Amino acid sequence: MKNIVSPSILSADFANLERDIKRVKDAGAQWLHIDVMDGHFVPNITIGVPVVASIRKITDLFLDVHLMIENPKDYIEPFVKAGADIITFHYEAVEPESISELIEYIKSFNIKVGMSIKPKTSVEVLYPYLNELDMVLIMTVEPGFGGQKFMEDCAEKIIPLKSRGSEDLIIQVDGGINADTARICTSYGANSLVSGNYIYKADDLNSAVKSLF
Repeated sequence: MKNIVSPSILSADFANLERDIKRVKDAGAQWLHIDVMDGHFVPNITIGVPVVASIRKITDLFLDVHLMIENPKDYIEPFVKAGADIITFHYEAVEPESISELIEYIKSFNIKVGMSIKPKTSVEVLYPYLNELDMVLIMTVEPGFGGQKFMEDCAEKIIPLKSRGSEDLIIQVDGGINADTARICTSYGANSLVSGNYIYKADDLNSAVKSLF
């Protein structure tokens, strides 16, 4: 099975977003990673619901919406209505006693659900929820900005997840992913790769996407 390649539009040309989405689809990418940041949970502000709704109108790619925001539950329904196919929230943004409830709430909209952890968060916090989640997202950079250096010690969190999760669990990695770091992550058991600068700043975008399969 091919890895799921999910190019991050954070590195795309927003003046030519439809063109850049078509380019990664034509190169074989199956998903499109959409980073949503609120300027509070992470020190950056990106796109919101209207942009996701606009993207949905111009592509049939699977929309992989990563919420790096406070109070994620307040925004689940709007992003579902905008066209999200999977919504990933951060463990650090939700009170522990509310996590299972939030997972079930997202599932109630008949979409997939993921949970992510920042680099400094222990992988063990994910263990109680592996049977409830469709995907876990391991950040191999500090969330907030593209173009950061890959942290291999964070990628090592994949190993225990692979042994504990079901065969259907998607283990996604985001941060500093290129052909070399992708091989490290997949050797540990990752099967979904988010990449922004490596793809969109490449001289040959097609080759960049294909190098991650």
